[in-house]
Amino acid sequence: MSQLNDLLKSDGASIDADDDFEAINALYLERGWSDGLPIVPPTEARVEKMLAYCDRPWNEPIAKIPPRWGEATPLRLAANAVMAGCKPEYFPLYLLAIEAMCEEKFNLYGIQATTHMVTPLVIVNGPIVKELGINGGHNAFGPGVHSNATIGRAIRLALLNIGGAIPKTGDMSTFGSPAKYSYLVAENEDESPWEPLHVERGFPREASTVTVVGGECPHNVNDHESLNAEGILTTIAGTMMDAGSNDPCYEAQPVAILGPEHAKTVAQDGLSKMDVKKFLQAHGQLPLGKFSKENIERRLRVKIADRFANAPLDALVPMVQRAEDLIVVVIGGAGKHSAYIHTFGATQSVTRALKTKDGALAKSVQDFRQN
Repeated sequence: MSQLNDLLKSDGASIDADDDFEAINALYLERGWSDGLPIVPPTEARVEKMLAYCDRPWNEPIAKIPPRWGEATPLRLAANAVMAGCKPEYFPLYLLAIEAMCEEKFNLYGIQATTHMVTPLVIVNGPIVKELGINGGHNAFGPGVHSNATIGRAIRLALLNIGGAIPKTGDMSTFGSPAKYSYLVAENEDESPWEPLHVERGFPREASTVTVVGGECPHNVNDHESLNAEGILTTIAGTMMDAGSNDPCYEAQPVAILGPEHAKTVAQDGLSKMDVKKFLQAHGQLPLGKFSKENIERRLRVKIADRFANAPLDALVPMVQRAEDLIVVVIGGAGKHSAYIHTFGATQSVTRALKTKDGALAKSVQDFRQN
């Protein structure tokens, strides 16, 4: 372990501490290196096992994480992955998610530092979902699945420890969000009647991808009564309409999540995914008069002046500007529910495929295993 030991010392990441659960957790809490939950001590041996699934130089940054603009090296990320309880084979997907959310158009700086309750949501597609056992079915956004919980948590720890999104210092969120502990889910491709998200975005079906979205927590859409596509989509459109959302003032990309039962009913009526997007964009619109007088005059008439500078109060304000901007995915298990995720607004989603260092699509996480 001499190579790793030398890198740890040169990185300033090596400290002398007892490998004792209570002692190391007390130390990490005292120094602000934790999300508040107990962590797995990132010993040299555990970090080295994590890095066995890394095909890049361990001390070269893959990205810089705002607002501190800390260098996200595989070494530092591996330590945070160990702390989160990740298995080593999760590491390539974890790196990919960090890379995706550090793309400029995602606006991670804004997402990290805002007073809004936004946080990065990661949607996983492709063969890696089954390989790593990532949940996209029953209770997909909830507890109980190791890969969802720990990869999502490792992302949050990196945003805290490397990016400096420390509450009240780098992270100024008024309320925060339970999704800031862990927010990673798979699309339920097996139950979807449409092409999966990554295929829709131009990737081959055999690719494994992450899509990152600057989102709020999911808002439930309960519709046990509608018997056709129009009824279900009308209910979802009604849930979209929110005068307090950031989305209307931006070219936002909110997420409409159809539960498998709702998706089946909608598809049986002959609607494609684009048909769904067009319906929701057209029907998810609020009259201007539903916003407060001050928000109309100081926000909508200013930010969207080309349409609303002199518009009457019955003019319709869309929750998403263009149908193609709406992200539609199938997630969840049995039950006549769907969900809707508003966004930070000033963010664009990013989809990236898992590739080895030579640029080839990874067939498996074993492609990253170092002998």
